[in-house]
Amino acid sequence: MEKFNLFSGLVAALDMSDVDTDQIYPKQFLKFIERANLGQFLFYHHRYDEHGERKADFVLHWPRYAGATILLARDNFGCGSSREHAPWALLDYGFRVLIAPGYADIFKNNCLKNGILPVQLEHRIVDEWFERVEMSPGYRITVDLVNQTLTGTDGFSCTFELDPFHKRCFLEGLDDISLTLENESAIQAYEIAHRKPWQALTAGRRDRSETGQ
Repeated sequence: MEKFNLFSGLVAALDMSDVDTDQIYPKQFLKFIERANLGQFLFYHHRYDEHGERKADFVLHWPRYAGATILLARDNFGCGSSREHAPWALLDYGFRVLIAPGYADIFKNNCLKNGILPVQLEHRIVDEWFERVEMSPGYRITVDLVNQTLTGTDGFSCTFELDPFHKRCFLEGLDDISLTLENESAIQAYEIAHRKPWQALTAGRRDRSETGQ
């Protein structure tokens, strides 16, 4: 996972509540198992009509949000099924940070495991960010993970919470594999001490039992 410390990005404001994972990444595209190029299907039914034609009125197609890397959203973002394709698509599209009043638990955990920082704030603070982003084209937010602050182009700032474990993972770029490898020496020691397969040990005990030994 890429290290995350100080990050600044253009903010796109998605003024929609209860955006489920089927809206984020529709079910017909779940056949793709590679993470690359999934961003093309992000919010597919919002971005394209039934003929595959681009909908110019969807916020991610607005010129002012081109290249956005921070997504500002409303409550209960990522509800619905637990498909991991949803954060994969968001990340492939370019989003590294989400800001919302609340997330579905599984979706939030999937984001944390895949290098997307889901910042959760009080409704009134999210409302304030929406107002500032919508009033100022090109509005950017700087995320300082060490100090756990968000600071906008106009100086507006707030703090956010993040548990120490996930904070460390982001700062050091640790995913599940990296965390496992931190215990590599202990794993190797265990493997050396258990080189004989457990099936052989079980078979040996069974054979001795059957012969009365």
